[in-house]
Amino acid sequence: MRTLTAAKFAATTIVLLLAAAGTADARPAPRGDVGIDETAPVITRENVLIHAPLPTIWKIQTEVENWPAWQPDVETVVKDTPGRLRPGSAFRWSTEGLDITSTVKQAKHGKRLVWGGPAQGITAVHVWTFTPARDGVLVHTEESWTGAPVVADQADLQAALDNSLRNWVANLKHEAEAKATG
Repeated sequence: MRTLTAAKFAATTIVLLLAAAGTADARPAPRGDVGIDETAPVITRENVLIHAPLPTIWKIQTEVENWPAWQPDVETVVKDTPGRLRPGSAFRWSTEGLDITSTVKQAKHGKRLVWGGPAQGITAVHVWTFTPARDGVLVHTEESWTGAPVVADQADLQAALDNSLRNWVANLKHEAEAKATG
């Protein structure tokens, strides 16, 4: 049992070190999990260590109707399915001029959240994973975009998605850490 604990500690340490170096990005979805489209022309991955309790981070991220309060790029959110997010839950939201309908594809409470859907010819899959760490929670997100608009303007849409996810994790970190200390 002690070996397993040491192995878990070593694996977590390696993931955190790789994430800090920006190289823990190309890991496939665990067996049985929904993942992004690895063949998509646009893929972005981001990691952030958030110094806040996991329940605080999870609540902020999953209460989608509150996104506009802490996520400046999100203009509106309407949750179509009552209750907590679960596979099949749907919500409509607007950001950066896109009107998006997202459907939750996977929800493992406190661990993993996946949603996706269409927006003006772009099909997105967005994965969030939450891993407890010594000083908080390592949040990893990755998103893929496919569709004719992506193929037609891959460079600009890659830059847009890179910027969007970089801002999202920074805003999530700021909001969660403020709630944790306030």
